[in-house]
Amino acid sequence: MGTFQDQGVVVTGAGRGIGRALATRAAAEGARVVVNDLDPVTAQAVADELGGTAVPGDVSSTDGVRAVIDSATEALGRIDVFFANAGIDGAGKDASGGDSLQAPDDVWDRIIDVNVMAHVRAARELVPRWLEDGQGGRFVVTASAAGLLTMIGSAPYSVTKHAAVGFAEWLSVTYGARGVDVHAICPQGVQTQMLEDAGPLQALLSRDSALPPEAVADAAVTAIAEGRFLVLPHPEVAGYYAARAADTDRWLAGMRRLQQKVDEAGAAL
Repeated sequence: MGTFQDQGVVVTGAGRGIGRALATRAAAEGARVVVNDLDPVTAQAVADELGGTAVPGDVSSTDGVRAVIDSATEALGRIDVFFANAGIDGAGKDASGGDSLQAPDDVWDRIIDVNVMAHVRAARELVPRWLEDGQGGRFVVTASAAGLLTMIGSAPYSVTKHAAVGFAEWLSVTYGARGVDVHAICPQGVQTQMLEDAGPLQALLSRDSALPPEAVADAAVTAIAEGRFLVLPHPEVAGYYAARAADTDRWLAGMRRLQQKVDEAGAAL
């Protein structure tokens, strides 16, 4: 019996990368899987590989997430596990070449919609249903180590990943005793397109080794089976997180030194 045996599982942003790995592992664990992605062709291809159901759509809008959840519920009968995985990085530099402090409001709005409000909107739909039928559910947010430690580079990415972790914590505190299990996946470097596009940050993100997406999915299943909120595919992050809390000023000083190295590497390109 797998961790998700006979459960209805939805994975958003499952066309590639971490989402695809989560969907693949869920299917291997016995789940009936709905594959969501903005790209309908990619969603269908992954669903065909897994024997699942493709439900393409944009989960960052209220109407979009409601449509996806309604279609997934129709396909599965009931959604037992929802992997809120869809996310975007946001460029570390805006179109004018300036730093991300100058990113315009529309960039912030889009990244907030995808990286934060998509989780909020999905939970708005799912949690009342889980409470009403008394069977509970599981809500899994793909955040980032940036949500625990702060990310050098894109301000919108770092801020929204902090917010994603914060929302997951709030959801766990508020509904955890009522049958809603919540987890936050917080990896560092993962071998995805996002890492390949990271430029001078790629070496920093790979400092503790860039993991394949499958390793992130493995860590998620292990943490879920053990009932742990934080999913840390890179175990080193726990130590960094503790050090940040124990001496924030020292942590920030170290991060400023890393920022200088990144600046120097970027200037050398």
